[in-house]
Amino acid sequence: MAGDKIPVAVLGATGSVGQRFVALLAGHPWFELAAVAASERSAGKRYGEAVHWLQAAPPPPGIAGMILGRCVPPPACPLVFSALDAAVAGPIEEDCARAGCLVVSNARNHRMDPAVPLLIPEVNPDHLDLVRGQSFAGGAIITNPNCSTIGLVLSLAPLARAFGLEAVQVVTLQAVSGAGLPGVSSMEMVDNVIPHIAGEEEKIEAESLKVLGVLRDGEVKPAAFRISAQCTRVAVIDGHTQCVSVKLARRATPDELRAAWTDFSGEPQERQLPSAPAKPVHLVDGEASPQPRLHRDLGRGMAASVGRVRACTVLDFKFVTLSHNTVRGAAGGSILAAELAVARGLLPAPVEPPA
Repeated sequence: MAGDKIPVAVLGATGSVGQRFVALLAGHPWFELAAVAASERSAGKRYGEAVHWLQAAPPPPGIAGMILGRCVPPPACPLVFSALDAAVAGPIEEDCARAGCLVVSNARNHRMDPAVPLLIPEVNPDHLDLVRGQSFAGGAIITNPNCSTIGLVLSLAPLARAFGLEAVQVVTLQAVSGAGLPGVSSMEMVDNVIPHIAGEEEKIEAESLKVLGVLRDGEVKPAAFRISAQCTRVAVIDGHTQCVSVKLARRATPDELRAAWTDFSGEPQERQLPSAPAKPVHLVDGEASPQPRLHRDLGRGMAASVGRVRACTVLDFKFVTLSHNTVRGAAGGSILAAELAVARGLLPAPVEPPA
């Protein structure tokens, strides 16, 4: 298939994350959206009739007329993106993998499976080797971490590499788009902060340790630092803000921290993958930065921003980090993971990245 685009399918294409997949795949240099699927009640309808489109730009040309299929292994699509709800995602993704597809999932179901990579491509690309130990007949599953985990770990990984981590405390201020569709009601959200998101704190605490863990003898040994998360929902449309305090394994100065973030890059940047931001982490100046409205779209929504770096009177340092939860934290992060998998030759059939 060298020189041609790779046909891909999106499962759960009408939801909030599914819409992001559709929008980001339009004009992608490697991937061609060939199939869209949704719930049984939407299957058979035209995409434009079934979707409640909420993105700023209109649907890509041609997508409105596509017929939604059922969430079954799509024919002739070696790559499948899953934006399915966790209530149904697990067995459907497994069926697609058994049918020979590479599944890149945004659902939580397989994230902590020992043989499934929980991937942030700049941070743990070597974890892709786990797919070789999966038991699917030719296919495989790769997972995207929780949207808050991604933004947090992008800010922690440079510090873990340079200084080591002993303890992390994080309080999240998470956008309403992270709740999916129909989301949180206006009566709950307006003039309010909701200090609980079911399962979110446990996801951040477990997933961060897996992503920052070490792959050895075909298994990931989780990172050993302590982490405590508190999660809140706030009245912001897109962009998860996180207030972070860290205790480092060795002494460092604020300037050394800033240098670690500024110099951070990874395999996606080396390979110049299509969705990779030039800089995965942006250090932003100003006492009131970063802010969702001003900084969530840095690097086309694929970069995290870090600001307000200062000493912490309890741990060593504290700072604020921000990332776009439905781009880098969901669809965009999954597409970047797929690009890295293709570049490493992990599609079930040998496929070269298009020229």
